[in-house]
This record gives sequence, structure tokens and C-alpha cells, in this order.
Amino acid sequence: MRSTVLVITALEDLTADLVVSALNEREVPVVRVDPADIGSALTFGFHLGPDTLEWGGRLRTPSRDLDMRKVAAVYYRRPTPYATRFGHLPRQQGDFAAAEARHGLGGVLNVLHGRVYVNHPHAVFRADFKPAQLQRFAALGLRVPPTLITNEAEAARTFATAHGRIVYKTFRGLPRDQDGHTGAIWTQRVEPDSFDEALTVTAHLFQTEIPKSGDARITVVGRRVFAQRITTPDEALDWRRGDWSELSHSLIAVPSPIEAALHTYLDSFGLVFGCFDFVLTGDGDDPGDWWAIECNPNGQWGWLPDATDIAEAFADILSLQVRKERADHGDAD
Repeated sequence: MRSTVLVITALEDLTADLVVSALNEREVPVVRVDPADIGSALTFGFHLGPDTLEWGGRLRTPSRDLDMRKVAAVYYRRPTPYATRFGHLPRQQGDFAAAEARHGLGGVLNVLHGRVYVNHPHAVFRADFKPAQLQRFAALGLRVPPTLITNEAEAARTFATAHGRIVYKTFRGLPRDQDGHTGAIWTQRVEPDSFDEALTVTAHLFQTEIPKSGDARITVVGRRVFAQRITTPDEALDWRRGDWSELSHSLIAVPSPIEAALHTYLDSFGLVFGCFDFVLTGDGDDPGDWWAIECNPNGQWGWLPDATDIAEAFADILSLQVRKERADHGDAD
């Protein structure tokens, strides 16, 4: 009987902790692993054929011994990169070991047949590119700020002339430095006279600045929608930049056309869950007030006021197959 939820994430993950806690309260067996622990802290033996058509075997940690046939659902959060595990090795050896682990262990964990994934890492990868996100938003009829992706200074100047005040955004966050520290480059206003040939080094994303009344974070889990209006005390351009304890949150109703578009968006990428960010230009009652900015297919939500309810929504989806199996075996709750 498939009775276990496999949680794939790093050791320190407060968001995953909330979901694990909700599953524990339902007495759903949970096994939590970080694939980057591969070694004495994580061993495995997977096999295929001649009598089996899918991967079986066991996955072992110091505290768990998991029969892979018992996995009903997979909560794929934020595991440690394999490269981190092998950073102590010479570069060629480390790259080789990381690639072998990713394609071997990761390859099996990503192809568990018939299991529910929230979200499948392949779907997350496809949906993790902002150009794809913005294009899909536009195709679904959502309002998207005029956007330019370029490495040409003259193209950026022309865009600024045509659209007035513009902002610069990164595609990804800053990677860790040599000391392991992370940083961030927040959304910021830019002036055309600052553009020079340095832009040719890499790709840049510029958007028309939308005069906003606030921001909205919408967390969609399955068919459930959780929406919070976010207001900063200083009307900051990027609410992530300041002290999060000073942010004001309030429930906001999502107009029906917007909500329908979000479900279609997730379905189109094969996602079960996503965190959507919108800029608001009014009170939010009119769909025209909502400007789509991005969707993080593996976003954080543990800091939101309704995090407990969101965790329950995750637990509902992840435990559904377990409940079905229990019912089939005469052990329904």
C-alpha cells in the first residue's frame, strides 16, 4: 500500500516544516531527505526488471528506511544542490560526482510512476523562466507591464524614451559568494543616461513602472486560492527590500477572470502550486487593476499570515492518495 509522503528538501526549510507538521497531525507517514546528503547519511539501492516495470528498492537515512513502492506523493521543495556536497573535491571530480548523483539518484526520484508531485522538478524548471511566464500571462489576457529584454544600450534608451519611467529587474537572485553569503538586487528605477556598453555583458530586463496602490501575493495550491494585499509603510518600489515585519497584510478577493487565468496558467505548465505576484493600481475590484509580474513555481509562503491554511492545502493534496489507499484496504479514517 502506498502510504508515505516523500519530502525532498534541505534540512533547514521552515516552509517544508509547516507541511510536514500538517501531515503528521493527519498521521500520514513522512520521510524527509536531502539528496545532497548522498554518502553514509543517504544510501540507496534501486532496481528495475525483469519482473518490475518501474524503479523499486530502498532509500535509507540514519533514521528512515523507505521502500520506494510505498511512496504515494512527493513534496519537492528546495534540496541542497548536489554541487555543494562535492565542493571539497577538485573541480573535475566534483563536477563528475555531482552529475552522476543528479542523473542517478535524482533521475530515479524524478520518475516515480503514478505518484503525485508538488511540484515536479521538471515542471518547475520549465516554468522558472520569466520570459516564459510573461508570455503566458499575456496569452491568458492578464495585464503585463511593457517589457524589454536586451543587452544593447541603445535599445534600452529607446525603450525608456517610449515608456517614460522604467525599472530594472534581475532574472534570478544573486548566487552565493565564496564565503557562502547571499545577497539580492531589488527592483530599482533606472535612468537612460546610465546605460552604456556595460549592458552588453549579459541580459537585462526592463519594464515600464506601473504606478501602484499596493502589491498582491496569490498562493494557489490545487484549486484553493490564498490572496494577500501587501502594503509597505514607505510605498517602496519593491516590498521585499525593507523590514518584512513592517509590512501590512490584508485579505483581498481575486476577481474571477484573474483566478481562472491563474488555474489555466498552472495547468499549462503542469504545476500543482505557484506563488503569483501582482501590482495593483486600484482597490483590486476591477480585473484591470491587476498587473501580472511573475510566478514562482517553488515560492516561499511560510511568512504569510495564512501560512497555516496554506500548509493544510498542501497536506490535503499530498495525503489524498494515502487516503484512497487506506479506503481501498478497509482502513479509511
